[in-house]
Amino acid sequence: MARAAKSQISYYGTGRRKKSVARVYLKPGKGQITINKRDLDDYFGQETLKVILRQPLVATETADKFDVNIIVKGGGYTGQAGACRHGIARALLQADPEYRPALKSAGYLTRDPRMKERKKYGLKAARRAPQFSKR
Repeated sequence: MARAAKSQISYYGTGRRKKSVARVYLKPGKGQITINKRDLDDYFGQETLKVILRQPLVATETADKFDVNIIVKGGGYTGQAGACRHGIARALLQADPEYRPALKSAGYLTRDPRMKERKKYGLKAARRAPQFSKR
């Protein structure tokens, strides 16, 4: 007789910020956060980045109700933390649509559109012009 596989409920959300893309999986649990198979404290050194990442969980008071597994690629640490926050907010929305007002009012569901501006010809950077001399 074949045993029925116990299916674990999982919620998914994709978060993006600058060049970073985070794939976030939420499972009912005790509040453990794993990023790229590493603990949150090992992955992000700065306390501010950890706070940014936890913001949607704190806003919905679900910090100890879900285990969070994140796979994040691209960009720097700040962009990755922002992408993780966006992904967690989207996954929480899948878990319970009643979280929408709290997440929306805090601005966690909005994708930050700011990107790096391209370099223009005749300039040294996006806006930095060569030094000007009258004589």
